[in-house]
Amino acid sequence: MACRLSRATGRPAFKVDQRLAPAHPYPAALDDVVTVYRSLLQQGVPADRIIVCGESSGGTLVLSALLVLRQAGDPLPGAAVAISPLTDLTLSSRSLDTNDGRDVINRRVAEHVVTQYLAGARADQAPQSPLHGDLHGLPPLLLVAGTAEVLLDDTRRFAAAASAAGVDVTLDLYEGMPHAFHASVMAQDPPPIAMTFLRRLTDWVAAPHARGPGSR
Repeated sequence: MACRLSRATGRPAFKVDQRLAPAHPYPAALDDVVTVYRSLLQQGVPADRIIVCGESSGGTLVLSALLVLRQAGDPLPGAAVAISPLTDLTLSSRSLDTNDGRDVINRRVAEHVVTQYLAGARADQAPQSPLHGDLHGLPPLLLVAGTAEVLLDDTRRFAAAASAAGVDVTLDLYEGMPHAFHASVMAQDPPPIAMTFLRRLTDWVAAPHARGPGSR
């Protein structure tokens, strides 16, 4: 996936191999993402040239990491992309029920993942549950979801909350697509929807808001 996104956007990609639950519950994976980002800064990579990107639980980690970095006063990345993220770990989004049976995952899967990840941490607090955080001052966001996803409203609600906080938000919804549909870009012959996703991502990354001030 990192290779495909790198080729499409013409930018180098650095993949984070974060620790995973249940062996390493919250905040292990989040700490790893934040540590890697700070390491890139220490190596001289300008913050405004970095775009953090994550899919599914990785999308959650991206949004959580932004909150941690802003709270700590670290330079924020130039932009962020979250694809099919879980943003409200209380699992109160309506689409968990209204899209049940249309998606490749369901509420039971989400409950299992959240329980293993949190391991007793509160589901209604940030940064582990990004929707419950203060979203002011975040960098430009591209939020992507399929309309058949049980997590559709997690994306919609976060987009609305971030926009209300003054964040530059682009919300891309793909009609009838399930959770993490974009993974089809890895096929030997990607379907049209995958190529549309790559074109949209490439165009968004190339826009001035995602390149950082003064970048070319």
